[in-house]
Amino acid sequence: MPAQPPDSSLPVTPPPLSLYVHLPWCVRKCPYCDFNSHERDGDLPEAAYLSALLTDLEQELDDVQGREIISLFFGGGTPSLLSPDFYHRLLSALRERLPFARDIEITLEANPGTVEQDRFTGFRQAGINRLSLGVQSFNDTHLRALGRIHGGAEAIRAAEQARRAGFDNINLDLMHGLPAQTPQQALADLRQAIALAPEHISWYELTIEPNTAFYRAPPTQPDGDTMADTETAGFAVLAEAGYDRYEVSAFARASRQCQHNLNYWRFGDYLALGAGAHGKITRPDGVYRYRKTRLPGHYLAEDGTRRCGLASVPTDELPGEFMLNALRLVAGVPTGLFSAHTGLPVSHLADPLARARAQGLLVDDPHRLACTALGQRHLNHTLGLFLS
Repeated sequence: MPAQPPDSSLPVTPPPLSLYVHLPWCVRKCPYCDFNSHERDGDLPEAAYLSALLTDLEQELDDVQGREIISLFFGGGTPSLLSPDFYHRLLSALRERLPFARDIEITLEANPGTVEQDRFTGFRQAGINRLSLGVQSFNDTHLRALGRIHGGAEAIRAAEQARRAGFDNINLDLMHGLPAQTPQQALADLRQAIALAPEHISWYELTIEPNTAFYRAPPTQPDGDTMADTETAGFAVLAEAGYDRYEVSAFARASRQCQHNLNYWRFGDYLALGAGAHGKITRPDGVYRYRKTRLPGHYLAEDGTRRCGLASVPTDELPGEFMLNALRLVAGVPTGLFSAHTGLPVSHLADPLARARAQGLLVDDPHRLACTALGQRHLNHTLGLFLS
């Protein structure tokens, strides 16, 4: 039986709307990756996938009439495997069907081992204005352990080429806690990233996820205390270099936070297109989540709707879902955003808010939902108070 929508008389204000497009192919599956990615077998079916994406979108339009797209994110897989011409045609078609915000952020994930100067230039000319490079490390030994297809020198060259191609908003994705990685090596990666002067750095601990090669044969990582000390030292390095930590693992120069991810964390809506993509949409009767057909072959062959698993979020789960996102932000969110985006009165948070504040985990401010420094350090425990 489908979950029932929220039993509240408060109006649900449709939140800002983003668009996520999933490109499911990669050159080689990394042993830590649990995303819906599939190793490329021959030429990519660009024309067929473009057609499938646009058919998919047509079936979504009724839910978003009159709402503009504030951000667009091409994720994967390895989106940079597809040609600049593919993105030029896709973006042109999307603009014909959806109103884009004047200052829309359009991000493409790229693997340093799959792009050269001309390709970067083509992506920029297609209308992509933000690039996220999956560097992970600049150390060749660690990159081999992670199954990456690029080396450290290629990562540096890719960042420099992206800049020359006209990208003025670049994110570098880095991991620490890698197999046999010392704290000094982790901080050296961070300093090398900073030397390339990106606008944004994502720096996070390698976690071992189910259904991955690393889960079946776990590598030896630094111990928990070492990783915690490395993280603390890394935060100091980033802060000294002018990168503000605005989310658990996201650091940005002034006004360069990732708008797409901010919309996730503020419980915004997002359309989902592509094999295995997940979406969230707010309707007058509640908040709904859905996913798309997972396997690329099935997604391409589907004659009817590619949406599956559509379900309203039950009333008793909305507080936890909202706080699971909002408390990842260092500054938190205005308290009023909870009612605006869930349709529930703030009283639904009263008990866990009281417990969290009594333990010193949340700021004592009725106008803001945000962790204290202690709450950030023990975020899983803090979130657990809202999920129980």
